[in-house]
Amino acid sequence: MTTATRTAAGLPPAWADGLLVCRQVHDVTADVRTFVLAPTEPRLFRHDPGQFLTLCLDIDGEPVERCYTLSSAPTRPDLATITVKRVPGGHVSNWLHDHLTPGGTVWARGPLGRFTINQHPAPKYLFLSAGSGVTPLMSMTRALYDLAHPVDVVFVHSARTFDDIIFRRELDLIAATSPNFRVRHVLDDHGEQLNARMLRSFAPDLAEREVFTCGPAGYMRAVRDMLAAEGFDMAHHHEESFTFEPPVAAESEPGVGTGTGFKVQLARTGRTIECDAETPVLAAAAREGITLPASCAQGMCGTCKTTLLSGSVDMRHAGGIRPREIANNKILLCCSTPQEDLVIDV
Repeated sequence: MTTATRTAAGLPPAWADGLLVCRQVHDVTADVRTFVLAPTEPRLFRHDPGQFLTLCLDIDGEPVERCYTLSSAPTRPDLATITVKRVPGGHVSNWLHDHLTPGGTVWARGPLGRFTINQHPAPKYLFLSAGSGVTPLMSMTRALYDLAHPVDVVFVHSARTFDDIIFRRELDLIAATSPNFRVRHVLDDHGEQLNARMLRSFAPDLAEREVFTCGPAGYMRAVRDMLAAEGFDMAHHHEESFTFEPPVAAESEPGVGTGTGFKVQLARTGRTIECDAETPVLAAAAREGITLPASCAQGMCGTCKTTLLSGSVDMRHAGGIRPREIANNKILLCCSTPQEDLVIDV
């Protein structure tokens, strides 16, 4: 490595937006694999625990983008890992499981995301996860454990069976070797389902904790309802999701309109929806029962990127699109509101 590739501190510069090579693949459970990734030139992964990468893939000639949380911790910056569950019919997860092997490469953007303990430092945490939603919380756990932070963590993970618990052995080891971590599992095949009584049992001091939640949409709704029913201050609850749900009561939410006003034509399908100047196109489409590719729904990941063929929008993104893409009439549907009638390439 030449001095030109090092920072003033003598370390390689930070990696961002580029090609990654797969170094190893580990089977975690029967349908979950961890992919160990490294930059193709000397770089370090500097990120907050809980952030994600957006993989930009070409699958059978079709460009596809998907978000995957970094399950690794920034305390081990030479490599990054993503942990992916094979989903029946899942276009990208199946491709990764079937085709990404040591020596293979993927292009990625990031790290991105605000779902991280670095944004919400606290003396006590409650981590609640289900299924592959464990990954960002594992990144946070690994970082806290590596740095021997004197914080109190209760980690409650829900899974179908004992064999489906992702990172089970590592979580057990962390709990056994650190007095600050307590790990609990909730298993479907034992007839268990996370409820308020369990929460009070696992964390009787719930009101004193910062809560981070990640899992399927139904699981996160149930957690929100539980916490609210317990009188928990929801300002201390944070969640991550890469599935987009339209607003339930959009007309009563600030910044979201009624979904009427401008016409938005979906060029490939020939369908037309209505969308007002306060509603993102993605939300208006979802309200009409139309599912479009999307992940973070916050203007960060780029999954909902498409071409604006006609019309103009107000786009307030968070880094998920580049200036040259904007110059080429690309927009992010999740954070673009119409200023006139639109035609988009979906």
